[in-house]
Amino acid sequence: MRPLLAALASLACLAAAAGCQQKQACLVRAPPPPYFGPRVATALPMPSRSSPARPATLELPRDPSRSASWGTAAWRPSDLERPWRFIVIHHSATAAGSAAQFDRMHRDRGWDELGYHFVIGNGTGSYDGEVEVGSRWPKQKHGAHCKVADHPEYNDYGIGICLVGNFDLAHPSEAQMQALARLVRFLMDRYGIPRGRIYGHGQLKATDCPGRNFDYGDLFRRL
Repeated sequence: MRPLLAALASLACLAAAAGCQQKQACLVRAPPPPYFGPRVATALPMPSRSSPARPATLELPRDPSRSASWGTAAWRPSDLERPWRFIVIHHSATAAGSAAQFDRMHRDRGWDELGYHFVIGNGTGSYDGEVEVGSRWPKQKHGAHCKVADHPEYNDYGIGICLVGNFDLAHPSEAQMQALARLVRFLMDRYGIPRGRIYGHGQLKATDCPGRNFDYGDLFRRL
């Protein structure tokens, strides 16, 4: 009888230990929210550890050439143009996104609309290399992307361009860099902005934006 009771007690201990391990395996600690541009925003839903991270995608039209954002026509504002003096480059610090998604994020934080003037997609919420025109640009409205103490001019007269992606972890795609260079050349020519006034966000403010892997030299070689 005593050996039988001892065996039953051992089985009970094993069962209790297994149950504890299962509960521990179910615990998932939420990671900190990623840095998003000039302010911290709640990014796309984080996947559980049981499934690999996959960026959210949207169904895109079959013929991207029909989108006005692939030509420079949408880059020419019809309203009275602002005397722009700077170009400031950002990354979204998210794996996926689009102008519409970032606009919702900014509005959720109490901003009036998307803080950037342009967003360059990475193939998730828009085509890879597609230049999306933000709602501020047609109105020639000041930016809300580079708040620097004692230097309001970077928002007032700075054109904000955001590339979708986290360039602390990855690199911009070739399509994104081509689109960025094309857009920057257009803006330089139209507003007489010199190369010396093209900045990354982190060159004006203490931030990693547009990411450690953003290659300024590559951009300037394309201009």
